[in-house]
Amino acid sequence: MDSTLVEKIKANGVYRDLVRKRSKLGWTLTTLVLIVYYGYVLLIAFDKDMLASKMGAGVMSWGMPIGLFVIVFTVVVTGLYVRHANSTYDELTDQIKREAA
Repeated sequence: MDSTLVEKIKANGVYRDLVRKRSKLGWTLTTLVLIVYYGYVLLIAFDKDMLASKMGAGVMSWGMPIGLFVIVFTVVVTGLYVRHANSTYDELTDQIKREAA
């Protein structure tokens, strides 16, 4: 890639806005996922009795739905990021490409 094109793109205000927005969302979602994952691991490490306790009169313990929540949460967060990236970031990227050309 031509270095003048790179400098032109870096100087573009839309590009800087895109990088800032994408970084902010990325770090926010990363923090949420880490809180959920490490929260689950810490729960396993420090409160096994709670996870092993039965839900009502059935045979399922609390660990199963909480573990399932962690998996579903990750899928949902990924889907939200992809939807947002496809609707917002792709438009900004196309705008940057048109202005740089």
